[in-house]
Amino acid sequence: MTEPTLLTIILNYRTADMTLKSAEAALTAMEGISGALVIVDNDSGDGSFERLQAAAQNRGWVENDHVRVLQAGRNGGFGAGNNVGIQAGLPDGTDPDLYYILNSDAFPDRQAIRRLISELDDHPSAGLVGSYICGEVGDPHLTAFRFPSILGELEGAARFGPVSRLLRNFIVPLPIPAKTRRVDWLAGASMMIRRSVLDQIGSFDEQFFLYFEETDLCLRAKRAGWETRYVRDSKVVHIGSVSTGMKTWRRMPEYWFDSRLHYFNKNHGKTYAAAATFALVLGGLILRVRKLVQRKSGGDPPYFLRDLVRHSIRNAFRSAPKILHLPQAKARLGPRLKNSNLQPVDRRNP
Repeated sequence: MTEPTLLTIILNYRTADMTLKSAEAALTAMEGISGALVIVDNDSGDGSFERLQAAAQNRGWVENDHVRVLQAGRNGGFGAGNNVGIQAGLPDGTDPDLYYILNSDAFPDRQAIRRLISELDDHPSAGLVGSYICGEVGDPHLTAFRFPSILGELEGAARFGPVSRLLRNFIVPLPIPAKTRRVDWLAGASMMIRRSVLDQIGSFDEQFFLYFEETDLCLRAKRAGWETRYVRDSKVVHIGSVSTGMKTWRRMPEYWFDSRLHYFNKNHGKTYAAAATFALVLGGLILRVRKLVQRKSGGDPPYFLRDLVRHSIRNAFRSAPKILHLPQAKARLGPRLKNSNLQPVDRRNP
C-alpha cells in the first residue's frame, strides 16, 4: 500500500513565536511521513507574517518547499484561514491524501501524527480523527462531544444534578475517553481529515468565524456516511485560547452567538433553532434560580441571556449560504490568494 501524503496546516493570528514552536513539534512528528507543512497567517497585522517567513528561511525549513508561510489576506476566522491552507495543497501543486489541522498553541507528541494516520488506515469508514488533548501539566482537556441538541442545550445551561441525570444521553461534552472510540465531533486543535471527505462534503463553512465550525464539519461528514474517531494514544499538548483570548472574556462575543445560531439554522432549520434557544434560556433561568436559592455567585458571563435573546430575534430571518465543495472552494479562493502575496500554482490531479 502506498503511504498517504499529508499536509499539516497551522493557522497563526498574532502568536508568531508560539506558532514556530508548534511547527517545530509538528515537523518532528512528521519525520518519515511524505508531505509538507503550511503556516497560514490570518492577517495578523502585527508583523507576524514577515517574522514567520524570516524564521522559516533562517531555520532551513523552506528548502525543497517542505514548509511554506502564506498570507490569508484577511482574517475570516478559523475555518476561512484553514481553507486557505487546504486550497494551497502541496508545494508541487498536487493535493494531499490527508489534511492535519493543528492549532498554533498545540504541540503533538513524536508519534501523535502517525497514530492518527494509522487509525484512518485501520478504519476505512473513518473520515476524521482527533487526538487526546492535555494541558502543559498533563491535565486532560474535554475535546470529544455529542452533537448539540435541544435537550443538550437545556442540560448544558441548567447544570443541575437532577436535570443532568435525566438528560444524561444528551450531555454534549463526553467524559474523557479512556480508549480510542467513535464520537460525534472533536475539537479542531488536532484533527486529521481525509481529502476524499472534503471532496464529498465541502471544506469549512466560512460563515462560522469561530466556534461550531468543527461541529458542522463532523455533522456533514456523518450525514455523508463518515465516522469521526477519538484516538486516545495520539497525544497533543494544548495551551488553549492564546489567539482568541477566551480565558479573559467578560462577555460572550457576537461571533459566538452568530456561530451557534448558524449551526442550528443550517443543520436543523429555524424552528429547531428557536426551540434550542428557548431551551438554552430555560436552562439559564433554572441555573439562576438555583444560584439565588443557594446564595451562590457565578454562572454564565454577564448579560448572556439578554444577549442571546436579542441576537436570536435580530437574526431570525437570516438565510444560510451554500457550502462549497473542495473543487469549488479552490476556484473561489484562488483570487484571494493572488491578492495576498501567494500566487496560485498549477493544479495537477494526484
